[in-house]
Parts: sequence; structure tokens; C-alpha cells
Amino acid sequence: MRNLIARLYSIYATLVFALSFLLIFPFILICIWIPGWQKYGRKINRYWARGYFIGIFLPVKIQKSQKIEKDKPYIYLANHFSYLDIAMMGFIPGDVMYVGKASIRKAPLFGYYFKNLHIAVDRDRLKSRADTMKRTDQALVSGTSVIIFPEGGIFTKNPPEMIPFKNGAFRMAKDKQFPIIPVTLSFNHLILPDDGKLLFHWRSAKMVLHEPLLPEDYDSENALKEKCFQVIQNQLNLDNSIS
Repeated sequence: MRNLIARLYSIYATLVFALSFLLIFPFILICIWIPGWQKYGRKINRYWARGYFIGIFLPVKIQKSQKIEKDKPYIYLANHFSYLDIAMMGFIPGDVMYVGKASIRKAPLFGYYFKNLHIAVDRDRLKSRADTMKRTDQALVSGTSVIIFPEGGIFTKNPPEMIPFKNGAFRMAKDKQFPIIPVTLSFNHLILPDDGKLLFHWRSAKMVLHEPLLPEDYDSENALKEKCFQVIQNQLNLDNSIS
């Protein structure tokens, strides 16, 4: 019975996602095609993502530091255990660009939207990685924040334990002195597990926006990386121990 309820809820959540995206897609196209309007397309994206959680009756608790300045560019780094993570990052304040896998571009409609409003990277190609670093740097310099999943994808076999972070985001932060905000997505691996079943399990979600990490406070990119990892993992451990 429980699996039947989860399957019905999953079908409903999938339909809400698809139909709501089709509804907003023409407006996103307009923002893509008109020069200088890309930020408005990303704004529509944020409202759509937030509305999605309302539409599937999934409450989201946002816990954030008061030190985050809305109009200042940050590198947001989050754990990645579930496909739900991408939608939930719509709760990040301000104009933000995702840095995601190039494979996203193959998705019908969604891929077109992503490649025109965000940054897709093929980590197997050196040229693509270099271009991604360049575009990410340009976004930050222009005042747009970026969202990166530093594990490189959904790879952990034992959530909520993360795998080691990749170096790219921390190297850029140290080189360019952009602050990092660690982000903990506490329960998405319980709501939509990456187990191949694509079953939603209803429960409240939680996002924690931690205090910014300033690159100048750390002697090396490795020290910065270790601190970021520790902040997110400690929150995961805490939340999942009492959930």
C-alpha cells in the first residue's frame, strides 16, 4: 500500500513538473531570444522551481545566514544526492547560473533552456572544462552567482555521506577571491532517492545556506575545500541523526 501511494504521488509530481514547465517555456524562450533578457529567464526559472514545491505540497524549510548579501556574487556549493536538488536550488536568492553536466542539453526543451541560460560542462573534455571556468568567471565578475555541485554528480553510494569534492570551484575562489556559500540539502535523498525507482516519498525538505567562506581566510584551496566539505557534512549528519 505504501509503495502504491508513493507511485501515485510520483506520477502526480512528474505531471506537475512537466506541465508547469511547458506553461512557462514560451516566456523563457522570449527571454533567451531577446539580448540582455537572460537574467529574466533565470528569474522565471526561480519562481517556477519554488512554485513546483507548492504544487506538489512539499514544504521546504530554508535556514540561512544573515550575512548573505542578495546582490553580491557567490559560489554556492551543495551536496548532490537526488535529482530534486536542481529544482530546490531555485530557492537561492538573487540571479544565479547553474554549472551542470553537458548531458542535460540532450533533454527535450529543458536542454535548450539550460544551455542558453546556464553553463553546461563536459568533464571528459579539457576544452569544455576550460570554457566552463571562463564562463563561470565571467558570470561572477558580472555580478551573477553560480551554483555548483562539487561532488561532480550523484555518485555517492551511501547518502548522507558525500564523496570527496573536486577542486575546480575552490581553485577559482582562491584565484579570484570569490566567497563560497556551502549549501546543505538535508533530506532530498529521502524524498527522491537515486535508486532507479523514481519514487517520491512525501516529507518536509530542508535547505541550509551557511555563512560565507572567504578565500583569504584560508592558506590554500585544499584548506578551503576541506572546510566547505566539513560544514556541509556536519549539517547532514546532524539533520539526519534527528530526522
